[in-house]
Amino acid sequence: MRRPILPAALALTLAACSATPPPAALPQAPSPLPASRTGLTGATQAQLAARFGAPSFVLREGPGLKLQWQNMTCVLDVYLYPPASGGGLPAVAHVDTRRPGSGDSVPVEGCAASLTR
Repeated sequence: MRRPILPAALALTLAACSATPPPAALPQAPSPLPASRTGLTGATQAQLAARFGAPSFVLREGPGLKLQWQNMTCVLDVYLYPPASGGGLPAVAHVDTRRPGSGDSVPVEGCAASLTR
């Protein structure tokens, strides 16, 4: 009589499948604190254009917009997204800065200062 073993084995197999651990939490995105010190966080595209002139590169990525300014010292990438409420203009949510040739990170404050008209 091997039939009673089959239901028991099936029950154990199903119990093992339901004991999977919960997924690990996703890492948090870095906070753009340096950008807020330069007044970039929350700025609109018009405010950025008034400060830096026309961007050298514009890329629309889904609901977001990437604008880029550069000179011999640094490259400034800003990412604008519409407000979560759905109303209002897209505003800067994140900023990246780097050296043009090497890609090494540079301080946001210095890069923004060097690009300001």
